[in-house]
Amino acid sequence: MERYNFKSVEKKWQKEWESTKAFSVQTDISKKKFYCLEMFPYPSGKIHMGHVRNYTIGDVLARYKTLQGFNVLHPMGWDSFGMPAENAAKQNNLSPKNWTETNISNMRSQLKKLGLSIDWDREISTCSEQYYKHQQKFFLELFDKKLVYRKENYVNWDPVDETVLANEQVIDGKGWRSGAVVERKKLSQWFFNISEFSQDLLDGLEKLKNWPNKVKTMQKNWIGKSFGCEIDFKIEGDTRVKNIKCFTTRPDTLFGFSFLAVSADHEISQYYKKDPKFIEFKEQCSKTGTTEEAIAVGEKIGFKTNLYAINPLSPSERVPVYFANFVLMDYGFGAVFGCPAHDQRDFEFAKKYNLEIKTVVRPENENESFKVTSEAYTGEGTLINSKYLNNLKVPDQSILETIKILEEKKIGSKKINFRLKDWGVSRQRYWGCPIPIAYDENGDVHKIPEEMLPVKLPEKINLKVKGNPLDHIDEWKNIEINGKKMIRETDTLDTFVCSSWYFLRFCSPNEENYGFSEEDIKYWMPVDQYIGGIEHAILHLLYSRFFMRAISKNNKIINLSEPFNGLFTQGMVCHETYKDNKNNWISPDEVQTINGKKFLKKDNSIPIKVGPIESMSKSKKNTIDPENIISNYGADAARLFILSDSPPEKDVLWSEEGISSSYKFIQKLWNLNLKFIEEIGKNHKQDSDDEIERYTNKFLKKVTENLEGFSYNKIIANLHEMYSFMIKQISKNYKKNTLKKNYKKILISLQPVIPHFSNECLELINEKDINWPEIDENIIREEVINIVVQVNGKKRGLLKTKIDETEKKIMDIIKKDEKIYKYLNNNEIKKSIYIKNKLINFII
Repeated sequence: MERYNFKSVEKKWQKEWESTKAFSVQTDISKKKFYCLEMFPYPSGKIHMGHVRNYTIGDVLARYKTLQGFNVLHPMGWDSFGMPAENAAKQNNLSPKNWTETNISNMRSQLKKLGLSIDWDREISTCSEQYYKHQQKFFLELFDKKLVYRKENYVNWDPVDETVLANEQVIDGKGWRSGAVVERKKLSQWFFNISEFSQDLLDGLEKLKNWPNKVKTMQKNWIGKSFGCEIDFKIEGDTRVKNIKCFTTRPDTLFGFSFLAVSADHEISQYYKKDPKFIEFKEQCSKTGTTEEAIAVGEKIGFKTNLYAINPLSPSERVPVYFANFVLMDYGFGAVFGCPAHDQRDFEFAKKYNLEIKTVVRPENENESFKVTSEAYTGEGTLINSKYLNNLKVPDQSILETIKILEEKKIGSKKINFRLKDWGVSRQRYWGCPIPIAYDENGDVHKIPEEMLPVKLPEKINLKVKGNPLDHIDEWKNIEINGKKMIRETDTLDTFVCSSWYFLRFCSPNEENYGFSEEDIKYWMPVDQYIGGIEHAILHLLYSRFFMRAISKNNKIINLSEPFNGLFTQGMVCHETYKDNKNNWISPDEVQTINGKKFLKKDNSIPIKVGPIESMSKSKKNTIDPENIISNYGADAARLFILSDSPPEKDVLWSEEGISSSYKFIQKLWNLNLKFIEEIGKNHKQDSDDEIERYTNKFLKKVTENLEGFSYNKIIANLHEMYSFMIKQISKNYKKNTLKKNYKKILISLQPVIPHFSNECLELINEKDINWPEIDENIIREEVINIVVQVNGKKRGLLKTKIDETEKKIMDIIKKDEKIYKYLNNNEIKKSIYIKNKLINFII
């Protein structure tokens, strides 16, 4: 048998799709639409197998929906601003723009080799002036809506990248890109008022029926709605300070109150600003980031004031007031009351400064003498040592009852608080979208007029200066607006702003007046199916939901709250990690195996340390080059393998054996194809039976169900079963029309997974009318089925019977079955429940 020449076939069909613009679409309100979107890639230079998996999953769905008759929008773009380009340009004396555009060209070429059904006519790049001029317009639009503002605030400062990070970009106290320990720094920054939509973002999660629960839970926890109490604490020790207000979610632990902690920037700090020890304390505070994680793991330090706070529920008790590094001004009122026995952060602080630890909550399994000693107890229980609050259940009764008492005494009030903080979008770097703002000689803010947009980046730039390179370009910074001298804003926007609205731009990529047109947006939005990694559950997905609401607010063109109707989070592609004897990361293609042990290829005397299996990462060099895989095995084999090993939502382990096996299976399918062509040519007079038709429709039904349910790995199993059946069945006598009709159905069902192979085979049998086949339910309808027989809900047997039998007929058959009837004989049947073709349950 001749071998399948995948190289010529794949090249042929990729050229055909590109020349005919087979996947280009237009807004067509007469057709039902399907908008399929994957998270667009950062143009780092080469795609990796993670990209292959993400885009293959999306492509399977896009091709399936196209075959079903949908007008499918499946676009591609590039998240092309960001630090990696700026760093690469610094290191190699390149222009970030040229570096980025070269990478885009390379990656576009690689993606096309996968045979993706991409509408390349809609390709966008966020560093393009045609894209970011609309982003600047959106910024000014949000500014007018009071959803953008500027304030001085402590921020997370990455000392390596020398830029601000949002809380969401700090992982375990370190910068998400550089890995540097994040510091706290006070800067004047631009913020998006995402907190205005806290409740709406929370409520909207309930409507997202086609989102994974784990993602909704992650967003719910990040938004973090809690209710508690605002309390005014009376202050003694300085007549200038009458009271300090704080917010707490645990007012029921007030009898465990042993200190009051305030932020180093609290308004009372003005009375200590000349104290050298306080100045030193504030400098130490800067070494702790602003995220909850950084505060939780960092050392707790404080500065004791001369002030004392009065316990509002026990006025005879007064406790010291401290400045503390774990209290931030953007939470509550920049003040918290410390209850060390029942908050671990407070416990560590109290231990350090020898403050009293008063236990006021005991677990249900402990007696009244329970005492916190080694760590805070934060669980449920009962109030103790709390006078008139004793014996209240924690938290079900205790919190509400305490708030009620505080409100009656007019010293507190019930309030709702959200963990979600406003999104700081200023970044101190060159390669980003310029913020369209200027400042006059008084420092007042002015919008850049629309006719001066886009604000373009200067092309001649020295990237090796300290800090933000734009600060050093006077001819770019200094401008005139309406005859007045002004200075441009030199901060650029966080790249996550770019990815918060790109799905809208895909709808109208060539629209010049606004970021999108009303007609396009009403037709295409929301995205029907979004596919992306779980790592974007907070950053990208939450920001996109905010941006959709922000743009829709008071907008005559668009009024949508949710950008993505369906969400699917795919797993990672994983591989072993390797290091040499100097602890340097080594890529798989630098490793060879000798007698079961791994050594460096260029020097086989150097043993390689095999590390854990981790998701493919360029930093750890455990990536596989898809281009080599496609060159050696073909795009269809790569697609087949990447879908076969695990469910799409789970991680998949890369293996050379796996891709080789996929390649061999396609060769088997090619042999099957040749057998079909041979048998079709024989033109038998009549069919030997209807087995091939019955099986084809069963197979098609399974594939359809697995496509609808994202069970793509099961489809590959279906293909193997189909091959095993057909390679035997094909030798039986079937008419030409019977063979063509059923083989066509099979080949069309292969299109979403291995499109090049499918198209080639369909052309060989001269089939051009390609639509998703209808399933003949009648031919696959079973004549004989098994009915489960239960007695009092317990399974007692299986009954083989014809389909759609009546309950009376089922009873007659049971009476003749001794093994089952013995459970009913001599017993009164009070009731029987019959579910046709499934089960019968007798209540005796």
